[in-house]
Amino acid sequence: MKAMILAAGLGARLKPLTNDTPKSLLLVGKYTLIERAINRLIKCGVSEFVINVSHLANQIKDSLANYNEKINIQFIDEPYPYGTGGALINAINYLGKDPFILCNSDVISEIDLNKLPENTEAAHLIGIKNPEHNLKGDFSLVDGYVFIREKENDLTWSGLSIINPEILKGHLSHPYPFDIWTIILKPLISQSKVTAHFDDSLWMDVGTFDRLKLARKRLKDEN
Repeated sequence: MKAMILAAGLGARLKPLTNDTPKSLLLVGKYTLIERAINRLIKCGVSEFVINVSHLANQIKDSLANYNEKINIQFIDEPYPYGTGGALINAINYLGKDPFILCNSDVISEIDLNKLPENTEAAHLIGIKNPEHNLKGDFSLVDGYVFIREKENDLTWSGLSIINPEILKGHLSHPYPFDIWTIILKPLISQSKVTAHFDDSLWMDVGTFDRLKLARKRLKDEN
């Protein structure tokens, strides 16, 4: 299976750390964030990667040169961040025809990716318990199908999912930047086409100083 890792963000909430270092190259324990994402995906059998890059893109490319013998990486350049939805449209010619794993580069988790289905009509998400920074959640589940309550929801999207590239074709002309949740997934959710499952494994979003500090403390003594 192929995977796309989103790594083009500016890391604005982590400045000044991200002035000279891309967010995905910040160290947590022994590995950078993007190394952690790649290593976990390799463990579940992924050997082909599409990675979008923008801010300090060459640093990311150079840092992953040592992976070239193990896996195939296709970097997709963005002159400015196209957003999570725009990134997929920009990379559509490299994603193939089969469902692929979509992964945020700023998330650390021990979620078992082997539990993701191989196929999906539209998209299949992994939901987690609502963290403190998203207590109202993103979505809820009924019989495995995603729906969105108006005020509060039971689960937060982990940033991990399976995406059928067919769902991208209706958005080829949408102007950049745009996000996948609002423009692509929400209309499909309203049509009961998006499925999901819950996972309570370790999960940390490291998009702020406090959460980066917590992740580094949690994984300081890893083997």
